[in-house]
Amino acid sequence: MHLSWKRAPLAFALWAALPLFAQPGNFIPVTDPMLQSPDPADWLMWRRTLNSWGFSPLDQINRANVRNLKMIWTRGMGPGVQEATPLVYHGMMFLPNPSDLVQAINAATGDLIWEYKRKLPDDVGRHLLVPSINRNIAIYGDLIIDTSVDDFVYALDAKTGKLAWENRIVDYREDSAQETSGPIIANGKIISGRGCEFKATPNGCVITAHDARTGKEIWRTRTIPKPGEPGDETWGGIPDGERRHVGTWMVPSFDPELNMIYIGTSVTSPAPKFLLAGNDKKYLYHNSTLALNGDTGKMVWYYQHVVDHWDFDHPFERLLIDTPVSPDPKTVSWINPRIKPGERRKVVTGIPGKTGIVYTLDRQTGEFLWATPTVRQNVVSKIDGATGEVTVNPETVFTKVGDERYVCPTANGGKDFPAGAYSPVTRTMYYPLQNTCGTITALDVKPFTTSPYVIRSRNEITPGTDKIGTVQAINVETGRITWKFERRAGMMSLVATGGGLIFGGDTNGHFLALDQESGKLLWEVNLGSPVTGYPITYAVNGKQYVAVSTGNSLVSSGLNTLAPELHPSNASNVFVFALP
Repeated sequence: MHLSWKRAPLAFALWAALPLFAQPGNFIPVTDPMLQSPDPADWLMWRRTLNSWGFSPLDQINRANVRNLKMIWTRGMGPGVQEATPLVYHGMMFLPNPSDLVQAINAATGDLIWEYKRKLPDDVGRHLLVPSINRNIAIYGDLIIDTSVDDFVYALDAKTGKLAWENRIVDYREDSAQETSGPIIANGKIISGRGCEFKATPNGCVITAHDARTGKEIWRTRTIPKPGEPGDETWGGIPDGERRHVGTWMVPSFDPELNMIYIGTSVTSPAPKFLLAGNDKKYLYHNSTLALNGDTGKMVWYYQHVVDHWDFDHPFERLLIDTPVSPDPKTVSWINPRIKPGERRKVVTGIPGKTGIVYTLDRQTGEFLWATPTVRQNVVSKIDGATGEVTVNPETVFTKVGDERYVCPTANGGKDFPAGAYSPVTRTMYYPLQNTCGTITALDVKPFTTSPYVIRSRNEITPGTDKIGTVQAINVETGRITWKFERRAGMMSLVATGGGLIFGGDTNGHFLALDQESGKLLWEVNLGSPVTGYPITYAVNGKQYVAVSTGNSLVSSGLNTLAPELHPSNASNVFVFALP
């Protein structure tokens, strides 16, 4: 491992510029209570809180003054696919760059404190499809914790950047997995999912827990059942070694009270089910929400959102909210008839998959409560409100090689990795979505020679609009869409604030602020490159900052092909803004 240090006098000066409690001898270890109720000034995990809200109560920057925001500092980032979330603790920013480059930066000034660059094997690119993505890191005690390109979990000393420990998760040459999204910390456990490679064995399709102090493995749970396990029968006798690609490639949520982890899964490979054991099988647990016991990893319940033939993954953020449940039958498509309007429930909600459908489930039991579309979709024809059983539109299902099907949305969404946000101020969730459709073709029956999913897609903007991107505000209690904001470029990740704002960016490089209540555009700046990172907001010495990163991603590149007049660059940078 290579650790690059600045010269000692400069390093000392940078430390001295930090708040007293963030300096090396005064570093305050991060505890589970701190993670479960974080200081508003800090951003300690992917969506700031374990319930994945993407909400900060900071309100110094608000609707009245956001027009005055100015850039305070910026830094270039390392090369590769760039979708980072900075963490901020006591004035220190910890920034994941592509390909396991991690930096500690003075969050107020942008000065580099330390930098860690993991030495990676030369052959990872031969075994992993997109090895550079690093969306998220975790902090616990005095450690920065991540999962690596070469399938290790490892920890760095937060004060110095030195490697503290590492532990192999899987062998990337045999059970290849893509560690694209990093972990969360749940009661002292490192919880991480991963994308499993389409050519590899199902043993890479695992969710794992490791001790956050030592890295020792505590449990692992496969997302594809082994022969003889519950769900095995849904694979129609396909040998275990040929069951592929049910990944958990986004970040989980955690409910400390219930001690339950919530995580979503991806499509199988190949995607068309006639290429497996037939279109009548479910192939558990693909495209599902899984609820796992935090201590053991055992499945408490699951809910399958759709049997997927088109690469319409469902691994995205699960919002954990306690709310009255009163879905409006005038606007919500599918409702459980047993709901007593206004009854308070612990729910897991949001848009978990590329279809753009909102699903609200009881997070204690997995009971289906309600669901409704947002953008145009035609792959789900109905959902039984009483059982939650999903019926796939037969007109979109492949039955043989060469079949073409017109589907909405596409593999870029609808919804994709760009995260939505929930504001408890408005009791509304806000989602970045895309208006896309495409003609998908089932390819040659020999898997993995042309496409990871054995399909090919020709995409277009949804007929009837010329706007690719849309932000939609959805009331968590009623399911009503209260406003929409649309623009030509695709829309990327959002953050909500106590100042009544939604910050987010687009694939043309524009970073903007919207009014939470109306969707009105209040402020905008052109950063030059797609806003592919997850925006955050934090405070240092009482001053609020907003940070976001730009760069290249598979989703932004795919969406920009639909608007060829847009010409952003692909430079990777982190930008930080504040009031003058």
